[in-house]
Amino acid sequence: MLIRKRPMTTEPPPNERPGTVKKVERAAPRVGFVSLGCPKALVDSERILTRLRSEGYEVSPDYDRADVVVVNTCGFLDSAKEESLEAIGEAIAENGQVIVTGCLGVEEARIREEHPGVLAVTGPHQYEQVVEAVHDAVPPRHDPYVDLVPAEGLRLTPRHYAYLKISEGCNNRCSFCIIPGLRGDLASRPANHVLHEAERLVNAGVKELLVISQDTSAYGLDIKYAESKWHDRQVRARFLDLCQELGSLGAWVRLHYVYPYPHVDEVIPLMAEGKILPYMDIPFQHASPKVLKAMRRPAHQEKTLDRIRSWRQTCPELALRSTFIVGFPGETNEDFEMLLDWLREARLNRVGCFKYEPVDGAKANDLPGAVDEDVKEERWHRFMALQQEVSRDVLAEKVGRSIEVIIDEVDEEGALGRSKWDAPEIDGSVFLNGDTGVKAGEIVRAKVLHADEYDLWAER
Repeated sequence: MLIRKRPMTTEPPPNERPGTVKKVERAAPRVGFVSLGCPKALVDSERILTRLRSEGYEVSPDYDRADVVVVNTCGFLDSAKEESLEAIGEAIAENGQVIVTGCLGVEEARIREEHPGVLAVTGPHQYEQVVEAVHDAVPPRHDPYVDLVPAEGLRLTPRHYAYLKISEGCNNRCSFCIIPGLRGDLASRPANHVLHEAERLVNAGVKELLVISQDTSAYGLDIKYAESKWHDRQVRARFLDLCQELGSLGAWVRLHYVYPYPHVDEVIPLMAEGKILPYMDIPFQHASPKVLKAMRRPAHQEKTLDRIRSWRQTCPELALRSTFIVGFPGETNEDFEMLLDWLREARLNRVGCFKYEPVDGAKANDLPGAVDEDVKEERWHRFMALQQEVSRDVLAEKVGRSIEVIIDEVDEEGALGRSKWDAPEIDGSVFLNGDTGVKAGEIVRAKVLHADEYDLWAER
């Protein structure tokens, strides 16, 4: 038993003895540890403690000074199980913040029935899950003078924007896509893990958070929208809840790879209120019901044009970005013309288009009706020419308006930035020619002077 109910010594620490000056140090989070069972369990405890100590946690010798207590249980015999349950109960009574791991952890229902107040339950050898549970209860604290890596981690993007991945994998089985085979099914991060990362990024100077995943609007489905503790309150792992919390951090929040499920409607008012950016990247992929069915696209039955109209009524500033595939197996001239008609009516702000490629392993390769490469090329050019017309008209409406611009680069010729309707790398730019009085990362107001089919020109 590593934890002790009483201090190891009654002598005051050296820096608290009479006549000495008390040294003020950064308070490190403290973990109490109760290790039961065989030597194998003891090794598991040592590995967990080693990881926590490497992250700056201290080991508390008693319950009182511990921020959280981990109980590594034994479940080999009934008597060992009873001892483990008693140890859990004692830790809850003495401290209140308890994480259970070890062999008895496989009987989570029994543990929670007897001790519903435990924070988390994991099984044997689940070191990462135990450490994550400790992070949830009391996050590690960053020391800029000691730690080799900044609190926000190492990034390859400019300092003022960062990508925030909220989940991995995908439950959809689109016939042209092999991502589930590469990355597996949907695996959502707990809400507090996402929010802790987002907060660290904002505190480090990030002005724009770009939310990404394979299927952003499905966030939390796999973990049944589980709640987790965030700033002394419980937050659900749900698309709307996450957007609400991210919108309170004071940074631009941009949503990518959103499937148009019905609950996406709930997020549009947040955009209208300015809580998150009025921008969604939705991979529609096509408009023909026949092609969408062959693609096995989720929500293909939705009346997307009606949804888009409704969204714009709630949030007139909404910008929609999307990607499409032309030349999909079985796509007829009628299907393609339907896509062009849809594109004219939808008036999407930003659009990308790909010619279908038979990627190894994709189910769509087995579909009949392969489209000739010359036909794909001709359809691609027609598609892009139409979208250029749409984009030119949409951007022309911005001329004369005063808009917010986030600055990405500054050189001797002026500044290059983006509006709230443009994501980095993939969308358009705002040029502030001759303006060298700004810095990368600043958000400034500028009046739009000119527009073409892709970009804007403005001045402060």
